[in-house]
This record gives sequence, structure tokens and C-alpha cells, in this order.
Amino acid sequence: MPGRLAAPAPGWTTRADVVVIGSGIAGLTAALRLKDRVEKVLVVTKDVLAAGSTQWAQGGIAAALGPGDTPAEHEIDTLVAGAGACDAEAVRALVTEGPEAVRELIALGAQFDHAPDGELSLTREGGHHRDRIAHAGGDATGAEIQRALIAAVARAPEIEVVEHALAVDLLLDGPVGSGGVAGVTLHVMGEGQRDGVGAVRCRAVVLASGGLGQVFSQTTNPAVSTGDGTALALRAGARLRDLEFVQFHPTVMYLGPHSLGQQPLISEAVRGEGAVLVDGAPEDGGTAFMRGVHELADLAPRDVVAKAITRRMHETGRAHMWLDARHLGEDPDDPAAVARFWERRFPTILATARSHGVDPVTDLIPVAPACHYASGGVATDLWGRTDVPGLYATGEVACSGVHGANRLASNSLLEGLVFSRRIASVLPGELRGWSEPLDPADDGRAPGLVDAAVRPRLQETMTARAGVLRSAAGLTAAAEEVAALAAEPATVVDVAAWETTNLVTLSTALAGAALLREETRGSHWREDFPERDDARWAGHVDATLREGALALLHVPAPATDPAAGPTPAPVTTGGPR
Repeated sequence: MPGRLAAPAPGWTTRADVVVIGSGIAGLTAALRLKDRVEKVLVVTKDVLAAGSTQWAQGGIAAALGPGDTPAEHEIDTLVAGAGACDAEAVRALVTEGPEAVRELIALGAQFDHAPDGELSLTREGGHHRDRIAHAGGDATGAEIQRALIAAVARAPEIEVVEHALAVDLLLDGPVGSGGVAGVTLHVMGEGQRDGVGAVRCRAVVLASGGLGQVFSQTTNPAVSTGDGTALALRAGARLRDLEFVQFHPTVMYLGPHSLGQQPLISEAVRGEGAVLVDGAPEDGGTAFMRGVHELADLAPRDVVAKAITRRMHETGRAHMWLDARHLGEDPDDPAAVARFWERRFPTILATARSHGVDPVTDLIPVAPACHYASGGVATDLWGRTDVPGLYATGEVACSGVHGANRLASNSLLEGLVFSRRIASVLPGELRGWSEPLDPADDGRAPGLVDAAVRPRLQETMTARAGVLRSAAGLTAAAEEVAALAAEPATVVDVAAWETTNLVTLSTALAGAALLREETRGSHWREDFPERDDARWAGHVDATLREGALALLHVPAPATDPAAGPTPAPVTTGGPR
């Protein structure tokens, strides 16, 4: 496995105290809060500022903002959804600081929806026992948050932004395992002085680069979600944690067996407003199959719903199930009233569905689970620090501990907001001095690059063998197939090869972690180990890379969900793999 990406020597150099990699809610919040506390902040984004996952977030942002709701109740819902693998302290920080963070976002200019009485409009999503999801533009919450943050950055000329820039690798001032951040290499697709590979000398890097959805053939993630920041951190010596916990969103619009890449999400909030999962039209004998599966039925946590849909698909031999939302609104028997409700509450989803030939007002929506969110990532402490001095991580790229084995709906935007604020509160006071990066000849990390042409085969393998349903046989085959793909060297050094190498690196770690964890927990579903096993597997699986070798280790920790009861003494399981 490459210790760093093969790349041309930097052709240009610049400096900044802090480099923020990523421009979603996590990255831009960090930049805005750091701009007055350090001399220079540079934001690097792979596409344009609005191209990341935040833009696509439909449902909203969760916080205890409503009458009668409390952070303690939000905490319980989060811990239960996380299936015992959350960090309880991180969850408490998230839910306690969340309301203030959302109010600050509103003060920044984000315009959330309000009820007729002027109060903030709150809805409910899967796993929540209260209406606590604040939303904007009906189902365009992420787009509105992104708009407000970009506008704030535009008002802050002290924040420099470099668009169309891929973060290649960290520059370290010492060997992997002891060296800290001295800079980062970028590839900029631009003109003039900053074109091609260059180096930014810096004192700290904040990773906010999003997820790894493109590991799989179908995902709700945008095309830029190739796990670049996660792989970059691994190569620099950081621990990755809980990579096996990949959330598959239960209700992604099914567009046919040959539809690849980013797929349309049907927000959980649609079920929050009363839509029901069915295995056929009720008028033709179809049943609402979530009733009896969980006390919250269609609003059960995402892992429960995804498994139920997948199980029913297998039982019926169908490629998808359906979502029945033809009865939403005040008058379910009046199609015109249902249409008005859809146009007001879910205009984006309505337009998307209609563009694919499905009218939710009159038609069942075909849905199936697809990769949605990486609950694991770069391991951090409560303040976003990683194992690498000067490297911080926030948002989906990070594993702060708040999501455990299964993220609670609408906690993702909140995590980016809260933990970027936390990073900004500590980073200026511990900013490292300027240091010299190691010469490439002394770096010790062997360069390598995988052929970009292997990406479709990689995605097919991971989807079939490391997707919703997993087994030892499938995961072993996946590991072998990914290893074979990793052995196909690139003949061209370009963005496609860098992205593919990152995907291969993370697929290796993900499949290995999923094979090691011999139980079913949250979003990790082992057919051959169908029960949760706290005695052997409570805790985390950590991945590290040293001298090209990946090591996986189970780190025991007590289960943290209230439903778990007393946790048996954990058994240390596994070891370096």
C-alpha cells in the first residue's frame, strides 16, 4: 500500500498558518472562527465552494430547540442509534453545545423555516423521539446553510480560498509516527502561478474533506467524495477508527440496475411527515412492513430500516421496495392538497422524482438502501485533535465518537458545526511553530499509484461484498480482489489515479475492519454473525499504516447505549492484521 501518492515535485509554494481542507459546513465554520485568531487561513476545496456533501443535505440539522425538548433526550436518542459504539462524552458535547451553535448559524444569516406562529419549524426523523429537526427551504437545508456560509466567507477577505485543488499528501517534519504537520501538497487545476502540484507550508491542517461514498457503486454522495482526506491522514500516521460502520440510507430513489454514482436521496423527513414503506401498493394487497419491526416503525433508526428493506427485498426477489407518500398533508384524500403540501415541504425531492418519471403525489416512490455516510473516519479527541501533531479533523472525515455504529438522522451537520467550533477554540493556543518538511528522499514513505481504470471493478466488488449484507466469505473475497486491483500500477499520474488510489486504500481498511468485527452492530450487518456481541466486540476497530503495511486492532471499550445494560468485561479480540 503506498506510503504517499506518486506525484510531481511541487512547482510552486505558498504559506498559511492554517490550511482548511474542505468547504462544507465543517470546513467553512472552522475557517470563519479561526480567521480572527490566527494570521492567515487558507481554504482548499476540490471543486467549487458549494460542491461538497453539505449542499445535498435535505432533512435538516438536529438540536434540542423545541418546547419540552432537552439535550439529555437528544443524547439518549443518539446513544441508542449508535448501538453502543458512541463516545458518551463526545455525544454530550454535541447535544449540549448544539442549540447555541444552530442559533449562531441563524445569526450568521442562515434562513430556517418557521411555523405560522413565528417559531422555528421543527420536524422529526428516524430514531428521534421529539420534533427537533430544523430545516430550510422545505428540503433544501444544506443548500441554505452552504449559501449562508459562503456569503460569510465572501465578507471575510482575510480568508484565502483555492478552488479546484486536490489535497495530495501532508508534508511532515519527522518520520511517520512522530512527525508533525509542516505543510500539504496540492494539485490545483488552474492557470498562472498556481497550476499543477504545489506546496503550502503551514503550521496546522484542519481536515474537513467529507466522506468516502465513491467506494461503492451507488451512493448519495457527490462525485468528489473519494475519501482523499481520510487516506491522506492514514498515510501521515493518523489512526482511522470504525471504518466498518458505513451507513446505508434506507430510502434512496431506485433508478434501475445500471444507474451508478450519485443517486437521489428521499429524505427521512418524508417519513417524518407520515410516508410509509410498503412492499406493494396497499390497494393491491401491499403491506406496510415496518410495523412490528420496531417501536418507531418507519421512523426507526436507519440501520434498522435499511436491514428491514433489504430483508424484504430478498424475501420478495425484488430490486427495491416503495415509499407511499400519496397521503401527506391536511387532506390526504385530495390530490391537489397533497400536491400543495409536497410543493411547500419537499419541493426539491418533488422536482427530482418527477424528473425521473415518478410523481410522489400519485405514485409510489421506488427506494432501496445506498451508501450515505461514513460514521467512522480519522480518530480525534473531543477537540478535533488527531494522532499527528498539528492535524485536526472535523465533520464526516472525522471519527469524533458521536455516531458510533450508526449515525442518528440530521446529526451530521450538527457534528461539523459543533466540532469545528471546538477546534477553533483550542487550535490558536496550541499552534505549532514553523518547521521544515522532510526532504522526499528522507521521508521514508514509499510512493505509489494505482491505475484509475480499476475504479469500476473496485466499486462493484465493495458493493457486492462489503455493502449492506456482509459475511466472512464475501469480505475475504473482497479483500483478495481489492489487493489484486491495488497491484495494478498507474501509467499516468493524474487526479483520477490519485482518487482511485485513495479509494483502494480505504477499501482495503474498510473490508479488513468489517472482516475482523465478527458481530452485527448498527450499520455493520454480518449474515454469519447476526447478533450483537458486547462481550467480544464492544469497542472500536482502529487502522494504522506503517511502512506500507496496514494494521487493524480491536480496542475494547464499554458499550454506551442505555439499552445495553451492564456491559460484560470486554475480551481483547484480534490484533495486527
